[in-house]
Amino acid sequence: MNKFVKIAIALVICLTVGYSASLVTRPSIETWYVMLEKPVFNPPNWIFMPVWTVLYILMAVAAALVWDRIKENIEEVKKALLFFIIQLILNSIWSYLFFGLKNPMLALIEIVLLWLMIYETYLKFIKINKTAGYLLIPYLAWVAFATVLNASIWWLNK
Repeated sequence: MNKFVKIAIALVICLTVGYSASLVTRPSIETWYVMLEKPVFNPPNWIFMPVWTVLYILMAVAAALVWDRIKENIEEVKKALLFFIIQLILNSIWSYLFFGLKNPMLALIEIVLLWLMIYETYLKFIKINKTAGYLLIPYLAWVAFATVLNASIWWLNK
C-alpha cells in the first residue's frame, strides 16, 4: 500500500471521528452552550469547525507518515499508532462529555488526559518521522487552549 492510500485511509478515519463528534456537539451549540457564561477569550462558534477540520487533516497525515514506516520498525510504529488511536478515541469522548452530557467538569478531567496522550503520541511520532511529530504541534497547542477554555467555562458556571 503506498503512502497516499495510507493518507486517504487515515483521513477517512480522522474526519469520521470529527464528524461523529459534531453530531453530539451541534444540538447543544445553540441551546445549552449559548446559555453558558464564557471567558472573554472564547472564540466565536464559527471558528471551531475549520480549526478542527485542519487539525484532523494534520493528524491523519501524521499518522499516515508514521504508518508508512512500519516495515522499518514494526514494533515502534505499532506502539505509536496505538497511542494515536487512543488519543483519537479520547478526542471524540470529550465532545460527548462536554456537549452530550453537558458536564464541563468531567470534560475538563478528560481533556487533561487527552492532552497527555497527544503529547505521548507526539513523542512517539517524532522518533519515527520528524514531520509527523511536527504536524501534531498545532493539535497540542489547540487542545492546550481548549483545556484552558474548558476550565474557564467550568469555573464560570459551577
